[in-house]
Amino acid sequence: MSVYIQNFLKFRPLLNELVARDIKIKYRRSVLGVLWTLLNPLFMMIILSVVFSNIFRFEIENYPLYILSGQVVFNFFSDATNGAMTSIINSGPLIKKVYVPKYLFVISRIFSSFINLMASFTALLLVMVATRSELHWSVLLVPVPLLFLVVLSTGVGLILSAITVKFRDIVHLYGVFTTALMYLTPVIYPITQLPEWLRKLVELNPLTNILSMVRDVMIYNHIFSPMSVIIAIVESFVMLVLGLYVFYKKQDSFILSI
Repeated sequence: MSVYIQNFLKFRPLLNELVARDIKIKYRRSVLGVLWTLLNPLFMMIILSVVFSNIFRFEIENYPLYILSGQVVFNFFSDATNGAMTSIINSGPLIKKVYVPKYLFVISRIFSSFINLMASFTALLLVMVATRSELHWSVLLVPVPLLFLVVLSTGVGLILSAITVKFRDIVHLYGVFTTALMYLTPVIYPITQLPEWLRKLVELNPLTNILSMVRDVMIYNHIFSPMSVIIAIVESFVMLVLGLYVFYKKQDSFILSI
């Protein structure tokens, strides 16, 4: 284990450069640059809250804040895993030339998405101020579910990046999967509105529990239950271990397919 830690510390400057590169590429030639990370969720929140509050008339207090918190969580997962999925393929020329721990390319995409997540949380706080929502002390606990979200996304990203090197169709299939996953995550609707059979299916989604934990501390001033924490620990870290295992088994064959 100490060897892996030393190896990570040795290449940490490279990781910093990869994260900076990802941010620069994403906002290259954009007038507003990183501000789009703030504006995109705000615009989508306005559109979704107007449409769904009038069509479905969900009885949710401060519905715009409810939607935005769901967007922030789901958009991070989608952006992080999509970026991680193609990280090895896109870094093929560098991998062929020099030795670099291949997992760094995956982690760099997760970290760059996390920076965007922090900017999105700024938008969330701005909405809370604009709607005169109370900022309770429980907000200080939000790093806990966000940690589980990052760990879960890293595990999924490692698996996707390892499989996509050989099976490029995954890139297209995953787009369909994330669309379906968004509707199986209570981003725009309250889970209480679902029929029993569908509610059980949505509750199996790891993002549902993490999103509920975020909303508990951000909106409702509730401390998430110990059972929610246990479930999040099991789901996220099991996925991380599985991702590390799959990536470790496949990484030696990457050079043959990129």
